[in-house]
Amino acid sequence: MRDLVTLLHPPYTAWHLSYVAIGAALSSELDARRLIWTLAAFLLAVGVAAHCLDELHGRPLGTTVSRYVLIGSAIAGLGGAVVIGLAGVRTVGAPLVALVLAGVLLVLAYNLELFGGVLHNDAGFAVAWGGFPVLVGGYAQTGSVELAVVGGAAFATATSLAQRHLSNWARGLRRRSSRVEGSLAWRDGTEQHIDLAVLVAPAESALRVLAVAHVLLAAALLAAR
Repeated sequence: MRDLVTLLHPPYTAWHLSYVAIGAALSSELDARRLIWTLAAFLLAVGVAAHCLDELHGRPLGTTVSRYVLIGSAIAGLGGAVVIGLAGVRTVGAPLVALVLAGVLLVLAYNLELFGGVLHNDAGFAVAWGGFPVLVGGYAQTGSVELAVVGGAAFATATSLAQRHLSNWARGLRRRSSRVEGSLAWRDGTEQHIDLAVLVAPAESALRVLAVAHVLLAAALLAAR
């Protein structure tokens, strides 16, 4: 159970699902049923498939979930997201097919580091997991790309980039450092021992607060509608 929770990243998943809700809330029309289906598609694609593929590619989380379970869950998650997306074409419009295909490409290319890892970087993460969910969340409501939604996508891209910078620091220290030693002398004469926990804590605390903040923002925007 601990491995499954680690694999699904509930705080990060909720954070990126909040972008879908923000896109929907910023659109000129808001249909709750369309929002629920869009959230379900991203939950399957990002919360399940993307995380399983990421763990399949190098075991960065160090879970003991079997390779077969990871592959099966990734296929089921991404397949379910595609089915939901294609089912929405009838009500949203044919251009939604392009967004569905783009979503599949982003999940596979980013998490499996396809095409030489060209998308597996800070900018790729910010666009794929930040800006794209906002655009799709808004487009699923109106069948068009509205200016307010584009602004929301820019916001999500920027905050996802900040998330990436913070997580790069914390993850790099935890996974690659072999030893941390030293001390910090404050001007009041006190001295603080420096260890791994001290170095990682600010970034991890900021990430936790940002995850909650984005969910609260999405909820507030939806409540305002």
